[in-house]
Amino acid sequence: MSIPSFDELHGRLKDTIQRKNAKMRNCIQPVEMLAITLRYLASGCTFTDLHYSFRVGISTAKVIVKDVCQALWNVLQSECLPHPTKEMWESVASGIEQTANFPQLCESLHTQRYSAALFCYFYAR
Repeated sequence: MSIPSFDELHGRLKDTIQRKNAKMRNCIQPVEMLAITLRYLASGCTFTDLHYSFRVGISTAKVIVKDVCQALWNVLQSECLPHPTKEMWESVASGIEQTANFPQLCESLHTQRYSAALFCYFYAR
């Protein structure tokens, strides 16, 4: 990841993942929290590896990754995964119809866990 893209991501997340300092010790800064999470997501290393690399506890690394992933989802969800509109579904259906050379009927299925899932049913004209 390039430095400008890391800085942009940090700028979006720093208010969300910032913790308060305690009287006994300082909290882990958002830059380090983001670095730990990106290392975990990019390399697939274990929490023990993160423990040795960043000198944080194993359980602390687990909490950091969980919290930062949740913050990533909350901050970037609307930008990276926009709510589908009728025009979006129609453009997807027309693209599939042109590529596959037969018509599609696309509908969204709303469930409790997932906001929308695309199911294409083939039908003959």
